[in-house]
Amino acid sequence: MADQDRDYEDYDLRHSEQIGGKDQYGTADFTEETSAELAAPISYDRRISRTGERERESVTAGKGVGIAALALSILSLFVLPILFGATGIVLGFVARRRGATALGSWAIGIGVVSIIVGMFILPFF
Repeated sequence: MADQDRDYEDYDLRHSEQIGGKDQYGTADFTEETSAELAAPISYDRRISRTGERERESVTAGKGVGIAALALSILSLFVLPILFGATGIVLGFVARRRGATALGSWAIGIGVVSIIVGMFILPFF
């Protein structure tokens, strides 16, 4: 009963008299078998490299969408300006969101110019 009332904060197995004999260095001689579990080390930099890969993939995907948007916007200058211009503008916003800001901005600008020219200037010619 007295052992249960003892303060456990001061209890240290290295200097306990109850463990058994002590070696020449004053540490207890444990007779238990101890082991450590082996596991693969955790690498925390995987997420960083994956985000870099995702950024490169999104820029590549944005570049493809940006080229398509720019092509549709340029095509809208000659054929169906309302339809192709609006599609070029929408795809331009998608390209900008995916990382191809220059291609997306050009597609939006050319699409807007094409719609304005198609609606207000071409009907008079």
